[in-house]
Amino acid sequence: MKPKKAPRIDAHEVASVRPELFINWQLSQLEFNFRVLAQATDSGNPLLERLKFLCITDTNHDEFFEVRVAGLKQKIVSGSVQAGPDNIAPADIIKGIAVRSHALVVEQFRVYNEVLVPELADEGIRFLSRTNWTAGQREWLHAHVNNIMPILSPFGLDPAHPFPRILNKGLNFIVALKGKDAFGRSGGMAVVQAPRSLPRVIKLPQNETGSGPYDFVLLSSVIHEFIGNLFPHMEVVGCHQFRVTRNSELYLDEEEIADLRRALEGELLSRRYGDAVRLEVADNCSSDIIGFLLDKFGLTEDDLFQVDGPVNLHRLIAVYDLIDRPDLKYQTFSPKIPRKIAGKSNMFERIRGKDILLHHPFESFVPVIDFVSQAARDPDVLAIKQTLYRTGPDSAIVDALVAAARAGKEVTVVIELKARFDEEANIALSNRLEDAGAHITYGVVGYKTHAKMILVARQEEGAIRNYVHLGTGNYHARTSRLYTDYSFFTCDREITEDVHRLFLQLTSLGKVGKLKKLFDAPFSLHDALTAKTERETLHAANGHPARIIVKLNHLTEPGIIQALYRASKAGVKIQLIIRSTCSLRPGLPGISDNIEVRSIVGRFLEHTRVIYFQNAGKPEVFCSSSDWMVRNFFRRVETCFPVERPELRQRLIDDLEYYLKDNSQAWILQSDGTYRKAGPGEAKPFAAQTALLEKYSRVAGEA
Repeated sequence: MKPKKAPRIDAHEVASVRPELFINWQLSQLEFNFRVLAQATDSGNPLLERLKFLCITDTNHDEFFEVRVAGLKQKIVSGSVQAGPDNIAPADIIKGIAVRSHALVVEQFRVYNEVLVPELADEGIRFLSRTNWTAGQREWLHAHVNNIMPILSPFGLDPAHPFPRILNKGLNFIVALKGKDAFGRSGGMAVVQAPRSLPRVIKLPQNETGSGPYDFVLLSSVIHEFIGNLFPHMEVVGCHQFRVTRNSELYLDEEEIADLRRALEGELLSRRYGDAVRLEVADNCSSDIIGFLLDKFGLTEDDLFQVDGPVNLHRLIAVYDLIDRPDLKYQTFSPKIPRKIAGKSNMFERIRGKDILLHHPFESFVPVIDFVSQAARDPDVLAIKQTLYRTGPDSAIVDALVAAARAGKEVTVVIELKARFDEEANIALSNRLEDAGAHITYGVVGYKTHAKMILVARQEEGAIRNYVHLGTGNYHARTSRLYTDYSFFTCDREITEDVHRLFLQLTSLGKVGKLKKLFDAPFSLHDALTAKTERETLHAANGHPARIIVKLNHLTEPGIIQALYRASKAGVKIQLIIRSTCSLRPGLPGISDNIEVRSIVGRFLEHTRVIYFQNAGKPEVFCSSSDWMVRNFFRRVETCFPVERPELRQRLIDDLEYYLKDNSQAWILQSDGTYRKAGPGEAKPFAAQTALLEKYSRVAGEA
């Protein structure tokens, strides 16, 4: 069976799918950041968590430019005019992004300067500007800057000293100078780069400076104040911070390279200096200097962002861990282990009894780690196979795989080297696993391996029994406390056989044909979900109960959107819980008036992918590693698996109903592409994440 190719949409096809029915997905992704930023102004969130949300918007915006805007600019440079189903050309998308991105940045700094800084000051948490330093603070900071001066390198600009290479997202200063330099030449301009090793937030010591317990100074302020020390006998007449964002996409022709890992290592070195896509400068920077910088980076005024504050807002997130104020943070909680697993020394015995379903972070990720760790130690386990996309540093799961390989077990790991921004970490862990004796493969050329699956083969009573873990999220212990995801354990013969065949496909590249219970991309997943949507359409047309609930991160693939439109027209009730990007327009008369789209933004990043089909009273529920995007359906290896045990299936349905009931953290998508915050009205306020926390805090439920 050949992988299904991504659809190529030409002008005729665009017309046939009616472009006005589709929201541009890049602009939709940008709108998600406004919903995150709204959390920073929500007084229902603890104050330091609100600061964290502000920092997250900055990180999100950085990545949006590094990847999405960079990709669009690359298309324009290459002369591409190909539009998506919305029929908006890349150049016009860039213009729309410029408008909304500038509006976002203005709002970010309004929230920072007018909302968060004053409210933090009321709580004794202060960011001290240079004009407000006391004599004691200035003396201590002067000594501090003297310590770091040797690692600061000023670069004067003249024919012998060209404009230096500027790191992606690094903190820099453009300095205007007056007077004669050491060689008698008139001063001009210089650039100073702040090394990434220097903390961007400095906590002032109380005893030495007479400061409050939580008085902070930004590194940018300190360098700005004392930058004259770098230019003796010259006068600094202007100093302005700036930051450049660069194209961070890696361009590899996998079919033309012999060693993916080695080629990727080479590409990572150039990522820091990709083409510039955005310039951020202090808002008091002169137009002459701005023009000079734009020219140096080949950018236009649309790419310019003048900011009233630090150019790297995301670095303020360091403050969160420097402040011991539990009253200003979310209440801590301990993820629960279901009582039927808690205390069990043998995960395999428990899985043989019944399938297990865990909902992270409300339920602990520890059983997933235990599953691999026990497999590594168990003398009856013969082989472990696992996919790894993101794991994080110091991974207990990787430790277990290393131990298993050293113990002589057959360990096969499919590592996705091209997991964006985790490439370097994944190269390191691939080296570590290979050194331990594990078999390492990097998936399939041209297709990212995004599936989350573990297969353990165990010798039992003269036969081999397979055990499987399937998930909606990564094998990453830290993010398992921040992202909502599902873990599913089973020894169901048909499911484990499907997973076995998928691993064969990934390692041997042989054809496995049709799977028994799982759907996989890039082969059967798109067709299967489309067919089940069409089945629901037929049920509605025949007067049977018909309902679809889908919970995803992104919904942009035009084929599946058209299937949902057809289902809506037939009378199927469709409820979509799409966290971030959605190209479907709900509420269009006669087309999508049976479709509601909501986005939940709260304490945890919603990451679960769940699909429910009412199926005329015989409900089916699936979990998946895949969003509904072109890349997931046609350019990635993904899995979608059924949850068939009635009580577990009902748990998933109940969880979906929690999100549909949410009237506190939900945003409702309007047909024009904007979002409206849901309100409780006369109903009692209900937040799904809070309710789930309370539910799992009361009792460690069934697995």
